[in-house]
Amino acid sequence: MRQLSTRPLTGKKSWKWCLVVLMSISFATCTKQGRNVGNGDKASDFSSDVLDKWMVMQIRLMRDEVGIPNVNFTRPYAYSGIAALESIAPGIPGNEGFSITWNGLGALPVVDKSKDYFWPASLNAALASMNHQMFPKANSVDSAAIDSLESALNNSFQESPDVLSRSAGFGKSIAAAIFVWSETDGYQHENDPYTPPVGFGLWVPTPPAFAKASTPYWGNNRPIISGSTEGTFAGTPIPYSEIPKSAFFQEVFEVYNASQNLTPDQTALALFWRDYPIGLTTAGHWLNILHQVLNQTNTNLAKAAFAYALSGTSIYDASISCWQAKYTYNQVRPITYIRNVMGFSTWNALIATPAHPEYPSAHAMLSSATAEALEKIFGDIGPFTDHSYDYLGMSPRTYASFTAIAEEVATARVLAGLHYRPSCDTGIVKGTRVADNIFNIIRWQH
Repeated sequence: MRQLSTRPLTGKKSWKWCLVVLMSISFATCTKQGRNVGNGDKASDFSSDVLDKWMVMQIRLMRDEVGIPNVNFTRPYAYSGIAALESIAPGIPGNEGFSITWNGLGALPVVDKSKDYFWPASLNAALASMNHQMFPKANSVDSAAIDSLESALNNSFQESPDVLSRSAGFGKSIAAAIFVWSETDGYQHENDPYTPPVGFGLWVPTPPAFAKASTPYWGNNRPIISGSTEGTFAGTPIPYSEIPKSAFFQEVFEVYNASQNLTPDQTALALFWRDYPIGLTTAGHWLNILHQVLNQTNTNLAKAAFAYALSGTSIYDASISCWQAKYTYNQVRPITYIRNVMGFSTWNALIATPAHPEYPSAHAMLSSATAEALEKIFGDIGPFTDHSYDYLGMSPRTYASFTAIAEEVATARVLAGLHYRPSCDTGIVKGTRVADNIFNIIRWQH
C-alpha cells in the first residue's frame, strides 16, 4: 500500500491536538508524496491518509456549526462519503465486490480512460468542494481551513501538473453532481409548519427551553438506498397509562429511579454519549469512531472510502425511518410524565431533552445502524478504545465490538433520563435492520 503519511492521529493523543494542531500546523508540514502512475494504480494501492484528514476536518465543522438540529449532521456524513467513494470509483476495478445504485442519482461524470489520474488528488478536490457546500455557514476560520487543507495536500502530491489538474477536475465534477442530487432529498422541508397533536400521552415541548417540535418532516426525506427502510418502522409502543401498576408507568419509573441512583461511572457514561450540543454531534461522534478505526486497522483508500459512504448512508437512512415513527406516535418524554403525572415537579434529566418525540430512541437507532455497517465492513478488529472526548477531559471508553458500542449508547440514553428502555431496545433492532437492508441491496461481498 502506498503510504501518504505516517503521522498517527489517534491513540493516547488528545483530541484537542487532533482538531487544533492538525488543522493549523500540519497544513504547512505535509511531506511531498512519491510519484504514482495514475490509472496504473488502483485506489487500494494508497493509504487512507488523505481521506482521514478530511474526516478530521468534517468532524471539526460539525463540532463548530451552530443552530443546526443534531439529526441534520447525518447528511454531510453520508453525501461526503458518497462523493469520496465516487471520486475514486474508476480506480476500484470491478468495484471490488459491491454494486450500488444511489436512489434518484443520475449518471455521474466519467474519466477519460486514455489518461492518467491520481486518485488521492481526485478525492482531495471532491471533499474540499463537498465540505464547502455542505457547510455554507461555516465560520471564516473553518472555511479558510478547508482551503488550507486542500492546498497543503495538493502541494504534497508529487505528480505532473496535468495529471493533478485532471484528477482534481474529475473530483470536483463528482462533488458538484452529488451535491445537486443531495439538495433534492427533501430536507429543506424538514421544518415546514407543523402543529403537534394534542392528547394524553402525547409529546409536548419540554423544559428548559420548551422549544417547538424539531424537524417534524425529516421522515419524509428520500432514503439514499431505495428499500433500506423496508421493515424498519418501529412497532406500536407500550400503551400510555397513568396507573402505577401499568407497564407504561413502570417504564417511566425505571428512568426516574435510575436518575436518583446514578453512580459516577453511570454519569460519565451518559455524558460521553451526550454528543450535542456539547460535543461532536451524533454523526460526528460516529465519524470520529470511523476515523480511529481506519488508523487502528491501517485501511487502504478504497475500503476507507467505502466505509465512509456506507456507514454514512446507514446513519442517514436510519434517521429517516426513526423520524417517521417519532412523529407517527408522538410519545411523551420522560421529563413531562415524571413532572406532571408522577408529581416530581422539579425533576430534571441529566441532559436537556431534545425537542422531538420520545419513541424510538434516535441515538440508539442511528448508532446501531452505523455499528452494524462497520461490523460488516471491518469485522472483529479486537478491542477498540474511543478517544473522541479526550479533548473535553473525559476518559476514553473501550469496547469489545461495534455492537457493544451501540448497546452502550442505548443504556446511556436511559441513564441520561431521555428515553424509556423499550424505546432504546426498539431503536437497536430497527437500526440494525436498516444496515442489514442496505448491505443486502448493494449485493456487497466481503
